[in-house]
Amino acid sequence: MSKFVLIAESGADIDPQLVERYQIHIVPMHVSFGEETLNDLDFPAQKVFDYYNNTGTVPKTSGCNPEDFIEAFDEVHAKFPDKHILHLAYSAITTCSFQSAMIASEGRDYVTSIDTKQVSVAQGIIVVKTAQYLEENPNCDLDELVAFANGLIDTNHMGFFPDDLAYLRAGGRVSNAAYMGAKILNLHPLIEIIDGKLTSTKKYRGSMRHIVPKLLKDLGETYNFDKDFILLGCTEGTADIVKEKVDLAARELGYKEVMWMYAGCVICTHGGPGAFGIVGFSKK
Repeated sequence: MSKFVLIAESGADIDPQLVERYQIHIVPMHVSFGEETLNDLDFPAQKVFDYYNNTGTVPKTSGCNPEDFIEAFDEVHAKFPDKHILHLAYSAITTCSFQSAMIASEGRDYVTSIDTKQVSVAQGIIVVKTAQYLEENPNCDLDELVAFANGLIDTNHMGFFPDDLAYLRAGGRVSNAAYMGAKILNLHPLIEIIDGKLTSTKKYRGSMRHIVPKLLKDLGETYNFDKDFILLGCTEGTADIVKEKVDLAARELGYKEVMWMYAGCVICTHGGPGAFGIVGFSKK
């Protein structure tokens, strides 16, 4: 049996079946609808979309606070007093969660936190692959486990398209002029996570059904993705034809394992319905 328990924020968007399989402990992030603040995972993504449709504004998201982590660390430690907790954190640049965990871990020498420098499903797959490593190497020590996780972090790359910039505009992340220009020209900005920060790197023109498979090819070539694995991720509202085309493209490009993960409410708040992301690992 492993000597470790893995912890991640709900914004890692790990499939509940995988959470159960690998006994990953999830700490809730938060979403505020005006004066009402709810824990992520306590409501469906449709609530985010309905709120925007009814108000023209997007909910506000916030990371886990120190109290969230104190509760999580103490709960896990009480249940598994002989195990070490490894927290694989949501990008520290984008949220307070990592800093909150560092505050909460003071005086708790059984906790180690690592900034994955990723968000959503890109963070989630780092957690899942670390869990798989633990399952295959139950006697590994902390240094070995941290080295493995850091290896994943160093080779992990994600790019994603919002289907519509309306949510980014409503949240103040793009200007009205940029929104209108993209709408008229049918442009989709590629958002990449670079050194933990969401960065717009280039623009693709066309429908999602055509540009998502092209993104898969471009990212794979740019980052020399290992063909053993590719992760495809999307938010609720992604058209079936988009999923079918990119899944087929992944298999035609020779990816041996194609995994799907679905982004939750935190990412839906920023990317809106129909957003699509691709995550791969560069060859070492």
